[in-house]
Amino acid sequence: MPVCLSNALRCSLVAVVCALTLAACSRIDLAYRNLDTLVPWSLGDYLDMNREQKSWLDQRLQQHLAWHCKTQLPGYLDWLDQMRAMVANDQVSDQALQQRTAEARQAISRVTEAITPSATELLRGMDDQQVGEMRQAFRQDIQERQAKYVETPLPKQIQNRATRMEKRLKPWLGELNAAQRLRVMTWSQALGDQNRQWIANRAHWQQQLMLAMDQRATPSFEPRLAQLLQRKETLWTPEYRLAFQNTEQQARSLLVDLIKDSSPAQRQFLQERLAKVRTSFSELKCLKS
Repeated sequence: MPVCLSNALRCSLVAVVCALTLAACSRIDLAYRNLDTLVPWSLGDYLDMNREQKSWLDQRLQQHLAWHCKTQLPGYLDWLDQMRAMVANDQVSDQALQQRTAEARQAISRVTEAITPSATELLRGMDDQQVGEMRQAFRQDIQERQAKYVETPLPKQIQNRATRMEKRLKPWLGELNAAQRLRVMTWSQALGDQNRQWIANRAHWQQQLMLAMDQRATPSFEPRLAQLLQRKETLWTPEYRLAFQNTEQQARSLLVDLIKDSSPAQRQFLQERLAKVRTSFSELKCLKS
């Protein structure tokens, strides 16, 4: 659940690295060993890199991952220990979750700041055809998300959101009981039409990036891209800002109530899952070397 830290857009080097290096819900060691394959595939959703760009990206990724493993991963072990202690001591509260969320944001921020220079160099080197492909890919991205998440009738959106959440929760708590399933549904209902604000804000961010890309040969590009990647909340639409605050509050409330309604077996299941994630981190070769 909260261990999955990053939902950043994949249109840049920053987003890809955040997604792969912070996603403890997946096979962390596999991600580290195969980034040279995974990253170009992800970036390929938005642009077609040439051989020279792919080679450059691979070299930079190895440097960033070495830094990340040596300087950042040890802190994640402490963070996971705190999460496990919260569950073990029945201290999963709104205040505690706010603290863990703030720590997660700080971790993402450090990674984003470290990688922004590489992202700047990569994006500045894109030619006009690649930028055009990115622009078209963004349009398609928004169209597909609108069709999937907005054009669907609201009652169906709510049901789909609840179903997705139950699926995400299962690897952490096992099968939900009746009270927990009901709580997931009330959480989904409380979010209402947030999909519309989320996608509109996503489109707004993409538009701002494309405007910056049009100025990539000028001195203003680097600071503008830094804002887009490191301080993207400063560019949020007013509607999304309100929706985001509600989303975070509702998520914390949901987690608190799910733990409160959990059985001893579910809490043990969660503890074991968190322990496995911690082991995945601690056994990475880059930590041992």
